Amino acid sequence: MSEDASGTYPFENILNFRDVGKTINLYTGKRLVAEGRLFRSARLDDASISDREALRHDVGIKTVMDLRTKSEHVKQAKKREGDLKIPALLKSNDALAEPMQIPELEYLNININGKGFERTLLWRLSFWNILKVLILILFGYRMEAISILGREVMNPRGLIGLGHDTIDYCGPELATALREFASSSRYPILLHCTQGKDRTGLIICLLLLLLDVPIDAVTYDYTLSEEGLLSEKEKRMVEIREIGLTEEFASAPREWIGKMHEYLAEKYGGLREYLEAIGVDGSVQEKITEVLLG
Repeated sequence: MSEDASGTYPFENILNFRDVGKTINLYTGKRLVAEGRLFRSARLDDASISDREALRHDVGIKTVMDLRTKSEHVKQAKKREGDLKIPALLKSNDALAEPMQIPELEYLNININGKGFERTLLWRLSFWNILKVLILILFGYRMEAISILGREVMNPRGLIGLGHDTIDYCGPELATALREFASSSRYPILLHCTQGKDRTGLIICLLLLLLDVPIDAVTYDYTLSEEGLLSEKEKRMVEIREIGLTEEFASAPREWIGKMHEYLAEKYGGLREYLEAIGVDGSVQEKITEVLLG
């Protein structure tokens, strides 16, 4: 399997995949980011045997960084269990019998929306909704609990508000993720969440801004996710509605990156100051820059 001129590959069941360096360099007409090192995509759970082989041998991925929550992992594991009971699915996709994690690849599971983020969303609920959520979680109904948070808190905040919340309340998790990019032994690395759009997009945004990539180029890379996910939009909308969210959460609005950049400047004094504040010091920033500039 070979990549096309834009740095994408003809995967069967992996959406929104691209070489970030090649995407940025083609857009700007300059070599601003090393190519063949930093990749992004949507979740890999449905990757076919061919896709798995291509990731390992054609793309050469060494490390997969998975930013999803425990609830998302549990949901996908249950889906896999159900699919394994359907002979027609097993026949059409022999990868279903394979482990969820692709052998030979190193996995870093970092739940970006950790405890601080969860508590922040929870305390924005009314007293009775807090009680409902806690009871649902206690009895194992995590997705039902999340749907209350989706309807009552996440929808009103919107993509931009939740991006700001991630910056404010997910500092430890973001720092843990970003430090991994300082190690050359991690590369080539593939970063993903569920859609490979917002959580993945924020990490990619921080990395590209650290490399002084122009905002319009960072925005271009982010907005490619809308097209990259288009083929399964209806399927994704079912999942999005299940957790109480609207169609906005399937989009990749052009203003999102600019709003994150402005927020970092207004509240923290800029990207580098923010990174220092969350524990990614100057020496780590320098190492990340060295590796990603190649």
